[in-house]
Formats: sequence, structure tokens, C-alpha cells
Amino acid sequence: MALPVRLLVLVLLVVVIGETGKLSTLRLLRAEPTQDRTALLAFINRIPHERRLRWDNSSACDWVGVTCDDNRTAVVFLRLPGVGLIGTIPSGTLGNLSALRVLSLRSNRLSGPIPADFRGLALLRSLYLQNNLLSGSIPSGLTQLTRLVRLDLSGNNLTGAIPFAINNLTHLTGLFLQNNRLSGNLPPINIDSLVAFNVSYNRLNGSIPKILEHFSASSFVGNLDLCGGPLPPCNPFFPSPAPSPAANPVNGSSKKKLSKAAKIAIAVAAGVVLLLILLLLLVCLAYRRRRQRARDKAAKGTAAATAARSGDTGMTSSSKDDLSGGVSGSGTASAVAAAERNRLVFVGKGGGYSFDLEDLLRASAEVLGKGSVGTSYKAVLEEGTTVVVKRLKDVAVSKREFEVHIESLGKVEHDNLLPLRAYYYSKDEKLLVFDYLPAGSLSSLLHGSRGSGRTPLDWDSRMRIALAAGRGLSHLHTAPQVVHGNVKASNVLLRTDLDSAALSDFGLHTLFGTTAPPNRVAGYRAPEVLETRRPTFKSDVYSFGVLLLELLTGKAPNQASLGEDGIDLPRWVQSVVREEWTAEVFDVELMRYPNIEEEMVQLLQVAMACVAIVPDTRPDLPDVVRMMEEIVSRTESNDEGRRVVGSGGPSPPPTTTP
Repeated sequence: MALPVRLLVLVLLVVVIGETGKLSTLRLLRAEPTQDRTALLAFINRIPHERRLRWDNSSACDWVGVTCDDNRTAVVFLRLPGVGLIGTIPSGTLGNLSALRVLSLRSNRLSGPIPADFRGLALLRSLYLQNNLLSGSIPSGLTQLTRLVRLDLSGNNLTGAIPFAINNLTHLTGLFLQNNRLSGNLPPINIDSLVAFNVSYNRLNGSIPKILEHFSASSFVGNLDLCGGPLPPCNPFFPSPAPSPAANPVNGSSKKKLSKAAKIAIAVAAGVVLLLILLLLLVCLAYRRRRQRARDKAAKGTAAATAARSGDTGMTSSSKDDLSGGVSGSGTASAVAAAERNRLVFVGKGGGYSFDLEDLLRASAEVLGKGSVGTSYKAVLEEGTTVVVKRLKDVAVSKREFEVHIESLGKVEHDNLLPLRAYYYSKDEKLLVFDYLPAGSLSSLLHGSRGSGRTPLDWDSRMRIALAAGRGLSHLHTAPQVVHGNVKASNVLLRTDLDSAALSDFGLHTLFGTTAPPNRVAGYRAPEVLETRRPTFKSDVYSFGVLLLELLTGKAPNQASLGEDGIDLPRWVQSVVREEWTAEVFDVELMRYPNIEEEMVQLLQVAMACVAIVPDTRPDLPDVVRMMEEIVSRTESNDEGRRVVGSGGPSPPPTTTP
């Protein structure tokens, strides 16, 4: 009996080993998402594209733009932004990726309708189809993807109405439909989680639903027939009721005549009132001129006349009297004292200018902008020189402290710093004089007039401007050891040579004490400055990091469309990167330039190091500049390598950062 028992045990072992082998074989077979691979190959083989994605015989999980789950059994992310896809998205392909969570086909040249079979992507959380040529209506299938968190269909040619069924997407946080041809009424979209919304530049009409009125006007502009809410109120289109046929025609005629007479009387009365106001103004002006001539005669000079014209600089009448010396008597001693009080003090190389305060006050002026430290004016002197005059506000230091500090700032010289040329100090006015750079600021160049016909700021230009600003800030931190205290895009002024871009407004924060926080633009302010109200070298690094993120994303630091109320640019970038949407942070205007993804990711890493919450973990500015210069040098080496390869053989496969 022992032999049969042993034989039975042996047979059981063989069966167990065989089953184990089968299970292992099954696991190996399941390691490749066969069905999803078939769908992806069908998609890429049926759609033209400018450059090959190198989807070869390797595992589909290793293909460019494809990410599988941990078990490598299904495709969960498909990111193909800006890879030159052309034509209609073939049906029966991407719609079969049933486990897909993120689909990004933005910035290609896709046309035709959005496939109806996208309704099968039941697990989809993010859909990015912006900046293509897609047409047709918004398919009802998209409103069935109830797990969607972000839906971006902007920058296409979509037509028809926005479906009310959008309300089915109860988890939606961002809905972007701007720059299409959508028409009809805007439906009441009542989604509690929705924090980013934009339907601007379509053909919508009617009034904005009450539930959407809390979004800013920029979310609705460009729809000529849309009104209400943050836009101008809707005009009443209900005419007065017509008179009844049974009414007495005589009475109706008399009422009409009475109405016209009332209108004529009102018009005449208004004309009389206007005439009286003009006469009163003329009398006041003549009286003022008479007083001014008397003051000029008493002052024996032109100082008071100069002050009278200083209204072009936006100064008050008391300020004009102060700047002109405030003299009403006569005598040489008074004139000398007034001249000394009105002295424009030149610093650094500002002595090369040949104008004085009277010339400055006689100059024609226009407001350039109101910043966190004061108002800036463009002043064109009579001899043709153009300068910038900054009128400071809330200065909290004494005259002696002011003069000593400004004298020290006047000695700071660097190609990437805007030099201070002169200053004026009186009780009521504190003025600084700078060179005028006609090319404007980085902020206006980066954010101004976005839309059709705009020439985008390319990657090379952005990198050159960033390096120029970084070098200027690094010089401030090392040689004169001055904290800038107000690093922001509007303080990066441009020259024709972008490598010579200059930082302005440096070192002025000490003039205002601690009563008002420096760098009042909250988006650039380091977290610790909110408590200490004193900027440091490390807070400058944080602000510079925000500036780099602004160049990479194309978004202003406090832009409302970043998401929830109060979110700033660093937090928004961190949240997107944390969700593995790294490519979604980059400015769409940069996606048209090939072979820059790697450099953008490298600069993004530098920027994220700069905006670290703990100040001591942030790099020093010289190290930041060195890292940026290494990125540029590697880029130049890669460009040279590409030119060599291109001259003798096929180009290497492109790299795409999902």
C-alpha cells in the first residue's frame, strides 16, 4: 500500500507545480496591456503626425507619452502635447482605453469633431484638448464622464450651445471653453467644486446666470451679446405698450406735445447751467492767472511759473509751492535759500545730465504706472532728454537717512541694474530720477495683449531675460550686499539687447520702515516676510523663483484662474506637479517650439528650489545663476549636436516630457 500512496503524492506535486507554472505564465502574459496597445497602435497608424513617436516593438508602457498602472496591465496616462498630430481623431481607438485617467492632446493640429466614443473613458479625470482645430459641438458623451476634474477645450472651433448636462460633472474644478465659436445662452452651471471657469471670446448671448456671477469679468469678455453679472447690465428690450385704439386721439396728441415741450425745456435749462459753469470756470482761471502773475513779479524769476506747470507730474498745489521754494518775498538771501532747497542732487554717473529741477518741472510728463513704492512718470525735457521720475510715497526716514541711503544706491553699477541718477528731498516731495528704457517691462511683454495677432515671447528670449535679471540680483547680493526687496516682473525693464535687461527699484524698502510690508504684490512675497516685514537675501531668492515660474507658466503670480481663492503661483505649480501633470504647467505659447522640454523642466526644478518654504533651504543667488548658465550651455551644446547630426544623417528621436 506504500507504493500507491507515494504515487498519489507524486501526482499531486506534479499537478501543483503545473498549476503554479500556468499562473506564472498568466502573470507574464498580463504584464503587457495587450488591448490598450492595440488601441494605441490603431490611433497612431491612422492619424498623420510630423514626427515619429518611436512606438516600436517594446512594451507599450515604455512608449513616449504613455504611462501604465503599477501592474503594467492598463494605460492610465496618455500625454502627447505638441507632437504634431494632424487631422481627425479616429474613432474606435482612444475611446477603448477604459482605464485612462489623464488624456492630453493639446497644442497639436487636430481637427474634426471630438469622438463620441470618448464616453467610454469612464475613469477619466483630466481631458486637455486645447489649442487645436477641433470643430462641431460639445458631445453629450463628455457630460457622462462624471469623474472629470478638469476639462479644457479652449482655443478650438467648437460651435453650438454649451450643454446644460455639464452639471452632471459634479467633481469638476476647472472648465475652460474660451476662444471657440459657442453660441446660445449660458446655462446655469451649479457645480460646488468649480473654481476655475472661462467662456470668454465666444458668441454667447443673454444674461449671465446668477450662479456664475462670482467669476471675474475676464471669464466672460469677448461675447458681444452677453450681459449682466460682472459685465455691464442688460438693457431692457420691452417697449412701452402701444396706445389703445379706443383711446381719445386728441388726448394722446396733447400728451405727446407736452412730452416734447418738457424735453425742450430740460435741454434749454441744461444748456444754461452748462454756460454758467463755463463762465464760472473762466472767472476762476482769470483770477488764478492774475494771482500767479503777481507771485511771479514778487519772486523775480520763473521758479513759481515752473511750479504752476508742474501739474503734469501729478503733484498737489502745496507740493508745487514747496518745489518752487515757496518764496513770496524778495531779497538775495531768500533766493539763495530757495535755490538750495530746490536743488536736484545727482548721484553716481548722473552728473552727466545737464538739467536742473526747473527743467524737470517744465518737462511734459505722463504717468507710466503706480507701483508699490510710488508713482512713475515719463518726463521729456525741453532739450530732448527723456528720464523717469519716481514720486515716492510713505517715506518714513529722516532727510539725513534718506540722503545717505540714496547716495549709497547711486554708487551701485552693473549692466543689469537700472542706475539711480538723481534725487530731490523736501518735506512734501521725495523724487528719484532714473534712465528711461523705452522697451517697457517684462510684465507688459509677457502678459500684455494675449490673443490672436500677438507675437509670443519665445523660450530663448525668456531665458536671456531671466539670466539678465538673475545676474543683476546676484551682483546686488555679493558686491554692495544690498537686498532688493521688490523683485517682480514689472521691475524687470528691457533693452533692445535682452541680455542687458535691468532690475529697477532695488534697495528702496529701507526708506519705508516696517509699517507697510515691502513688495506689496503678494504673489512675489516670501512667506516669512508676512511676519517680519523685512526682506532678506533669501526672500529675494523666493521672489526670483516666482519670477522664473511666471516665465515658465505665462501666468501672473496672483492670477485668478490659478484655482481656489488665494492660491499663489508656487502652490499651484506644486499641486499640478504633484498630480503628475508636469507638462500642464508650461505656457501654451512655449509648446510651439520644439526640443525645449528638457530645458523647461530643468529651469522648473531651479525655480521650485528657490520658492522653498524654509528660507535656509533656498539656494543663494550666485548658485541660482550658475545653474541657469549650465542649462543654457547644455542647450547650446545640444543645438550644436543637432546641427551636426542633421547635416549627416537622420535626427535623433525627439524627447517629450509628459
